[in-house]
Amino acid sequence: MRRHFMFVSVLLAGLAASGGPAVAQTFNSGSTGADGALNPTSNATIALLPSGVFNYTTVNIPTGVTVTFTKNVANTPVTILATGNVTIAGTIDVAGSPGASGAGQTILAPSGGRGGPGGFDGGSGANGILSNTGGTGLGPGGGGGGTNNGGNGAGAGFLNAGGNGSPSVVGGSAYGASALLPLIGGSGGGGGGATFGVSAPGGGGGGGALLIASSGTITFTGTILARGGNCGSDGVISGCGGGSGGGVRLVATTIAGSGGTINVGGGAGVPGSAGRIRIEGFTNTASINFAGVPSAAVSTASPTTATLTNPPTLSVTSVAGVASPATPSASFISPDITLPATTTNPVNVALSAANSPPGSVVTVRVQGQVGGVTSTTTTLAGSQTSSSATASLTVPTNQPAVISATTSFTVVAAAGDGPVFVQGEEIEQVRVSATLGGASQVAYVTKAGREIVVTAGR
Repeated sequence: MRRHFMFVSVLLAGLAASGGPAVAQTFNSGSTGADGALNPTSNATIALLPSGVFNYTTVNIPTGVTVTFTKNVANTPVTILATGNVTIAGTIDVAGSPGASGAGQTILAPSGGRGGPGGFDGGSGANGILSNTGGTGLGPGGGGGGTNNGGNGAGAGFLNAGGNGSPSVVGGSAYGASALLPLIGGSGGGGGGATFGVSAPGGGGGGGALLIASSGTITFTGTILARGGNCGSDGVISGCGGGSGGGVRLVATTIAGSGGTINVGGGAGVPGSAGRIRIEGFTNTASINFAGVPSAAVSTASPTTATLTNPPTLSVTSVAGVASPATPSASFISPDITLPATTTNPVNVALSAANSPPGSVVTVRVQGQVGGVTSTTTTLAGSQTSSSATASLTVPTNQPAVISATTSFTVVAAAGDGPVFVQGEEIEQVRVSATLGGASQVAYVTKAGREIVVTAGR
């Protein structure tokens, strides 16, 4: 029997930063205009570019037209940049998909709903053969799988992290930043637990992540869907979690329009948590309905931009000596790495980091398609510019698995340099996210609580 392994998002934090330009009263989206105008006249499905970034001149989605974006291999958020105005009277859909019914599930057939672009898949339902415990939803706050007593995995969102498989649990502590820096989609709901050898349904996929930035005006009267997918149901067992809502961020010189709806609610089942919404404009006269989202999940501010040199990075470079691909797909169906049948547990997981201080503790986690999650810690060694570590982990031998790594460290100014400033404000902390082979994104957090986004390589 061969063993299969996949790699998902790497979340880390830290690194001192240099100063940036002061905020002006007009916003520059950074669009090159290379993709021309987006002006669909009928429903359209658009494949996300490898970078996830579209450089439009203008965007006009008319009433009655729905534009759906599909995932790329790196599972990046959808980023729509425009040199001119953006008008949304129709619908943009980056919602998570529902989990599949448990009926007829084979031993390793994934049944979790697919996350929207930038969101994460739901956990597979247990089948009573491989395991009675459902799979944990993917993502930073994935819902715990249901147990063999029919318990449910709770969905997880930007407001609440994943549940523990108990039917009474809806969510946990917060993850993600109110400013959506970095921009991350919703996590998957946990798969249902099996009873009496009957397959359980899969958890809902997490809602996607969407950024729309215009150098002019965003006029919003339509609908943006980034809700989590529902738990699957087969009429016998419905014990699974809904996916969490995703993240939507609108940034422009002016935000206008009335009657529009942004839906980042959690999926049904054991309810997934709501996502986050961020509206940034120097002038904001928009009246928007934030469906299924508590007021704490919605924030407004003036647009911010920043630049970054030498960004911190963290990646899984190999498992048991087998190198990982440059752009992992994180798919249970198409594993990124297949280890030889002669491989024995525990296996070594090699990590590589840059611009992160030696001594930083890294937590490495492995989760199978169904069943529980195990983790261990290791420490980065080397220099500030280049460091590495190795973790020893026991991995499932009878099913695909996902490996992820996280680390964090505080901002420390060099001796004699004094405080670190960005855009005139002293920095207290930096959060960094490197997702699925995409560019690292950094959020500078000032002592005043302001957050300034940075995307490495842009």
